[in-house]
Amino acid sequence: MALKPTSNSSGTDKKAEIKAAQDEVLLREIDDAVRQDQYADFAKHYGKLLIGVVAAGLLALAGYLFWDSQQEAAKEKDSEALVAALDQLEAGNLETASDQLDELIASGNGAAKTNAQMLKAGIALEQGRNAEAAEIFEAIVSDENAAQALRDLALVRAITATFDSRKPEDIIARLQTMATPGHAFFGSAGELTAFAYLKQNKPEEAGALFAQIAKDKDVPESLRSRARQRAGVLGVDAIEDVEEVLDELAEVEGAQPVPAPQN
Repeated sequence: MALKPTSNSSGTDKKAEIKAAQDEVLLREIDDAVRQDQYADFAKHYGKLLIGVVAAGLLALAGYLFWDSQQEAAKEKDSEALVAALDQLEAGNLETASDQLDELIASGNGAAKTNAQMLKAGIALEQGRNAEAAEIFEAIVSDENAAQALRDLALVRAITATFDSRKPEDIIARLQTMATPGHAFFGSAGELTAFAYLKQNKPEEAGALFAQIAKDKDVPESLRSRARQRAGVLGVDAIEDVEEVLDELAEVEGAQPVPAPQN
């Protein structure tokens, strides 16, 4: 039969438990005190540096937010100015529109400025001032901040505006990378290049290029049709599928497909 614990052993265990609890509390207090001392030392040595870093970060964030808001406000202002100029163009007030575009070109930037330049050059073309238009288009071509697609379009339009006064070799050289199948402006650049070949009395090169344009389905049909006719005049067959060509011509003219001629 097991003996019951005596009152003395029970009292001893209780004292031990109390002492252990007291020791644990004491250790926690010591640990907290040590940590506080460590934090105090850290703050003493690095507190100013940390405050400076945090402050710099907050200033940078505030600066970015202010810059971003200014950029958005500037874009909105430029968009409003561009819309106002377009309204004047639609109303036929070319001079007023041109003056408004001048202000936007002088103060604007990015896409708004480039679009304003394109419109300004278009007005100059409409008024027969081709040399001035070409100068504005060339400014876009030289602007590395402008989108490449707009720079390419500006180059095509600059050369078109002053084609007769340009040397054919210069036209061919400047349009060389664009006058190749697959380029977004292959049709227009290729047509200008082919005409430059004709100015150089090179009908074979011109005819071959016209044929390439005529066979390229990514080129607008109106341009393909012109190229097809010119290739034919130069003795180059630009027709691969007669029925397909007749159907495409019918679609352009809004007529019913014409049956292919019988042999």
